Amino acid sequence: MEELTLTTPALLFSAISLIMLAYTNRFLAYAAVIRNLHDKYLESKDANLIEQINNLRLRLNLTRYMQIFGITSLLLCVLTMFLIYIKYHIAAVWIFGVALLLLILSLALLIREIQISIRALSLHLNDIEEHLKKSGRFWKS
Repeated sequence: MEELTLTTPALLFSAISLIMLAYTNRFLAYAAVIRNLHDKYLESKDANLIEQINNLRLRLNLTRYMQIFGITSLLLCVLTMFLIYIKYHIAAVWIFGVALLLLILSLALLIREIQISIRALSLHLNDIEEHLKKSGRFWKS
């Protein structure tokens, strides 16, 4: 096994930072959708909105854990660099391994969240297609 150097965990900084930016953008988008659904629900008390709200709650929780695992991974990369700096190489290797595992978990949760998002959007598209079929304006490309 090659020796772990300061540059190895440092390489993950830009990747994790970009991932965290994407996670934050997802979170902000969910916040806007949730506020909109809240207002719609208060106006109409439509039971169909409950399913959307539950879906968003699940996606929001996944995003929270994605962020927690991603941030913890970044913190452990910083700790790894510090341990390398003070010449605790064995501890640094183990901590870096944990950081990589947390990053893998974060990305796995992202895959799951994307699957849930696609399923929710497919339901909306199916509703639109059904409405268009009933009105005689349906086309499929």
